[in-house]
Amino acid sequence: MTAVDGVEYTPRELDRDAPFYVAGHRGLVGSAIWRKLEASGFTDLHGKPSADLDLKDRDDVFAYMSEVKPKYVVLAAAKVGGILANSTYPVDFLSDNMRIQVNVLDAALANDVERVLFLGSSCIYPKFADQPIREDSLLTGHLEETNDAYAIAKIAGILQTQAVRRQYGLPWISAMPTNLYGPNDNFSPKGSHVLPALIRRYDEAAQAGAGSVTNWGTGTPRREFLHADDMADACLHLLEHYDGPDQVNVGTGSDVTIKEIADTIAAVVGFSGDTEWDTTKPDGTPQKLLDVSKLADAGWTSQISLQEGLERTVAWYRDHVGALRG
Repeated sequence: MTAVDGVEYTPRELDRDAPFYVAGHRGLVGSAIWRKLEASGFTDLHGKPSADLDLKDRDDVFAYMSEVKPKYVVLAAAKVGGILANSTYPVDFLSDNMRIQVNVLDAALANDVERVLFLGSSCIYPKFADQPIREDSLLTGHLEETNDAYAIAKIAGILQTQAVRRQYGLPWISAMPTNLYGPNDNFSPKGSHVLPALIRRYDEAAQAGAGSVTNWGTGTPRREFLHADDMADACLHLLEHYDGPDQVNVGTGSDVTIKEIADTIAAVVGFSGDTEWDTTKPDGTPQKLLDVSKLADAGWTSQISLQEGLERTVAWYRDHVGALRG
C-alpha cells in the first residue's frame, strides 16, 4: 500500500497551485512536460538549467530541493545520446545518470515529495525480448551492448523508485518512453538519436542539393516513435490516474523500419536524392516495440501521428537551426 500522511493514496487531479519541480526542464521531454503543465493551469513550476544547477552535485541538489519544497517532481533530466555516443562514452552515461538520479530521488525523499515520476527509456529491456515488449520483460535477458551502461543506470532508477514505495510507502511511479522526438531535441551529428540525426542529415542534403545521403546500418531494424508532446500528456495522465510499483510503457503501439522513417523524413524535407546504407556500421536492437496495454488500461493513447509529428519537428528544426546545440 502507498500512502500520503498515513492515508491510503488514490490517484487524483494534482493541485495546480502546488510547487512542481521538473528536473531537466529544458530538454526534449522536460520542456514538453513544462509546456503541458503550463497549459493545464499549473502556477508554481520550478526548474533550473544545468549551468545553474548541476544535478550531479549532491549538496547543490539537496539545497535546491529544500528551497523549493516541491509537492510533485518529474525526473526528466539525463545524459542521453545515440549509438555512437553511448558506445564511445559508456562510463559517462553510467556515472552521470546514476548520480543525477540518486541525488534527485534522495533529495525528494528527504523533502517528503508526495508524487515523483521517474522517466527511463525502453533500452532497459533485453535486446531480444519478445515483441511487443511487456513491462515484466525487465531483467529477463541480456541488454543491447551499444547502450548497456545507460540502460543499467535507468534500471537502477526504476528500482530506487520501487524501493521507496516498499520502504516508505510513497506513491512514486516510473514510466518508460519509447523513442521520442520533437522540439528541443538534440540534433547534433555525433550525439543525437536516430530520428533527429536523420532530420538534420536529410535537411542539410536537401539545402545543399546533394545527390545522396548515407545512413548507418541496413535500415531494417524496426523502431517506435512518440512525439514529446504526446509523452508529456501521458506523464500528466499517469500522475493523475495511475499508482503502482511497475514501470509503465509509453508509446504508440506501432513501429516502422529505419528505412521507412528515413524515406518519410526525406519526403518531408524535400530531399529527392538517393539513400545509401553503410552496412559496416551497427544496427542496434533488431526491433523495439513496446506493449502499451497497461497505459491503455489507465485510459491513455497517443494522438499525434508520425507524419504530423515529423512535419512539426522539421518546421521547429528549421526555425531554430542556427541556435541548436552541437
